[in-house]
Amino acid sequence: MSAPDSRFVKACKAQAVDRTSVWFMRQAGRYMPEYRAVRKQYSLLEICKKPDVAAEVTITAAEALGVDAAIIFADLLLPLEVMGLPFRFASGEGPVIDQPIRTAEDISGLRTDRVADLGYVSEAIRLVAHHFETKLPIIGFCGAPFTLASYMIEGGGSRNYVNTKRLMYSAPAAWDELMRNLITVLAEYAAQQIKSGADVIQIFDSWVGCLSVEDYRRYVLPHATRLVKALQPTGAPIIYFGTDTATLLPSMKETGAEVIGLDWRIPLDEGWRSVGSGAVQGNLDPVLLFAGWKELKSRAAEIMQLAAGRPGHIFNLGHGILPETPVENVKALARFVQEHSAKGKA
Repeated sequence: MSAPDSRFVKACKAQAVDRTSVWFMRQAGRYMPEYRAVRKQYSLLEICKKPDVAAEVTITAAEALGVDAAIIFADLLLPLEVMGLPFRFASGEGPVIDQPIRTAEDISGLRTDRVADLGYVSEAIRLVAHHFETKLPIIGFCGAPFTLASYMIEGGGSRNYVNTKRLMYSAPAAWDELMRNLITVLAEYAAQQIKSGADVIQIFDSWVGCLSVEDYRRYVLPHATRLVKALQPTGAPIIYFGTDTATLLPSMKETGAEVIGLDWRIPLDEGWRSVGSGAVQGNLDPVLLFAGWKELKSRAAEIMQLAAGRPGHIFNLGHGILPETPVENVKALARFVQEHSAKGKA
């Protein structure tokens, strides 16, 4: 860990701080001219695999926005490659896996012994940590077992997750093996990030909102809990985030994650009540960044009013920044959250 005494890390632990911490999911991305310039030279995966470039992109975004944490630039699906499941990015389609896994035999062929090959992510974190020293904390991240499994099985994104749910329902032993394999890889991968300087790990369960509470508790909760528990001895707080998860929040809290991320579909105070104790992160609709400043400021202030100055609120969007977002709105929002919350503490 690089900045364990930072405002952001304290907020993750639900400790009292002088003002609200703010950072943004996908804060380094196509909406920033600096990032677009880098993308003219490198593909997304090339950026991820060149630690100096990934570090540069991470640092540039955090400094340009004036946020309270830097999240390392990487891709959620990187662990799939070392498990023997290559992927590519198709124009306008997102990630594509040409040979998805669908059977127990496919799952038994996955590898869990090549996590060291992902060392370029940890090296990028080391470079960012060297740059910021104790001035700014660093967020490492990984995908959650369910979300990565859904990509592996569907071959990309999905609207109904038929193949994923079919495997869950019809081959629970194979599903459990897939979860165990993923946890083995993800726990080592995230621990490497912490060892290299990450202060916090966010676990992205982007697609888990497609599940009912019953299915989440049966097929996902035990495995997500094992991943969280495997990482907690590192001392780094864990943020567990998913979208469309209002009905799942109490169950997600059972994982033991210190922070639960809220999307924009539930009022922050209601989501926090569902979570109960601990910290929460969120939860402005990313599309509000396209609104006029008066509306954007009003909605951000409303979220902070719902948080009511309670220790443990981290301001963020309910999902990642969208590509065409006006960058000045993002900068202004970060400043507003910081200044508005500081006045509230005065």
